[in-house]
Amino acid sequence: MNGVPRELVERGGGVVTRRAVEQVVPEWVLQGACGNGELVRVLPEVFVAAHLLDDRRPGATALTRLDPAVSRRAACAWARGRGVLSHLTALDVWGLRRQATVDLVHLSAPVGGGLRSQPGVRVHRRRRFTLEPPRVMMRQGLLVTRLEQTLVDSWPVLPPAEPRAPVIRAVNDRLTTPERLAVALGSAPKLRARAAFRALLGRLAEGCRSPLEIWGHERVFTGPGMPAFQRQVPIRLGSRTVYLDLYAEPERVNIELDGATTHGDPRQREIDLRRDAQLAALGILVVRFAHRRLVHEIDDVRGETLAILANRRVSLGGSDSPSGRPTGADCAV
Repeated sequence: MNGVPRELVERGGGVVTRRAVEQVVPEWVLQGACGNGELVRVLPEVFVAAHLLDDRRPGATALTRLDPAVSRRAACAWARGRGVLSHLTALDVWGLRRQATVDLVHLSAPVGGGLRSQPGVRVHRRRRFTLEPPRVMMRQGLLVTRLEQTLVDSWPVLPPAEPRAPVIRAVNDRLTTPERLAVALGSAPKLRARAAFRALLGRLAEGCRSPLEIWGHERVFTGPGMPAFQRQVPIRLGSRTVYLDLYAEPERVNIELDGATTHGDPRQREIDLRRDAQLAALGILVVRFAHRRLVHEIDDVRGETLAILANRRVSLGGSDSPSGRPTGADCAV
């Protein structure tokens, strides 16, 4: 390959456009690089270094044979500012779900902007869509739809078991809030499974922070006899703050829901034991339920929880133990 095109390809991370090449060398140089197999056209006017294509998928489109990071750059080069990354592609750029190599690149563009879907690229044409803040943002050097819009767009196109995970993670990582997501959802009245999205936002607003907590809230820790648990209550332990999954304030009982990955992890077990001891020093009883029991022994877990709460009421009522909201005083064990 001629030295100038090679430098342009390297500078573009493996991607180069016809316009960029022909600004510095004659057209025949580009044709020669394609003819001898050094460059491959992946989209109109967009080329990539041939060695970046996955040889194990010879029948796939050229764009879907590239690493997602390269295919995204190629799609943006083709769009030339007329569209931005969206849906599952933007979800990957936001770091909330990795996109597979075989997936399409998703772009959103205004109606009338001149972009049409291509092999390997899905263009979503949107009315009243503008390509400027706050509708779009710069992320990893690429223009993408804002996070809330990305999560709403991705909800109906993710596999059935996956839509909730990116939303929960985005809230847990404090990238957004249930309130901001509710506003974005309000602009999509015809979204498929919209009611499920709205219900999830309700649980997150109430303090649930994992699928297991949502399961527990909906199927275990509500109903006759159950108190109105506080969720994700912050408590100061020494130099750090911990958050209680479910906290019954009058009984000073903290219910912790241990996920499936927690069981069998000695390091996590040691961390949990130290935390529980520190909370005990503050007069807070910690009760842990494993994932298996929460899912398969619902009635037993409910019965045990009600019995523990009843015993604590008797115990605290007959002693000088403090009651009410924990003070969060420092405690080291």
